[in-house]
Amino acid sequence: MSELIIPSCLRPIDTDGLNKLGEAGKAAPDTIKTLKSKTVLEGQFKNLNYVRDLEPIVVDEPPVLLGEDTAPNPSEMALLSLGSCLSVGVQANATNRGIPLTKLEVELEGDINITAVWGTGDLDPNKKLGVTEVRAFFTIESPGTPKEVLEELVAHAMKWSPVANTYLNAVDMSGKLVD
Repeated sequence: MSELIIPSCLRPIDTDGLNKLGEAGKAAPDTIKTLKSKTVLEGQFKNLNYVRDLEPIVVDEPPVLLGEDTAPNPSEMALLSLGSCLSVGVQANATNRGIPLTKLEVELEGDINITAVWGTGDLDPNKKLGVTEVRAFFTIESPGTPKEVLEELVAHAMKWSPVANTYLNAVDMSGKLVD
């Protein structure tokens, strides 16, 4: 008789830390944090992006969009951010519910019309710009966990993801030239 091999769980998050974060959110529900980044054009369409004290994150365009193809483009980075946020949400809520995960993958597809070409192409004022549809596909493995419970984790992550809500909700935005 062969021995049942149970896959090891993904590296867990700190449950106590998660509980403290949750309690802090409940205690001060109106707290707003300001996130900051700085983007520096290196040349052509290649940008170096700085967040906190981390190494720069490169963003570029593919050759079809006149870039050097050294990194994801801005719209792909938005999808990457969404995928990571959804993954964090599933992992946090699985941890909160005591559900061990052995695999978690989020694949995203986003439809975008790029014919405006950054304001140099088709400038039809009725054109809907930006991503018009995103499809998320989750692969989650948790031996012994019913599919319905995994579906609840996905639905919860989709509802409460800050990045998903950035896609779903209108955001006030402004821009100005600084001296």
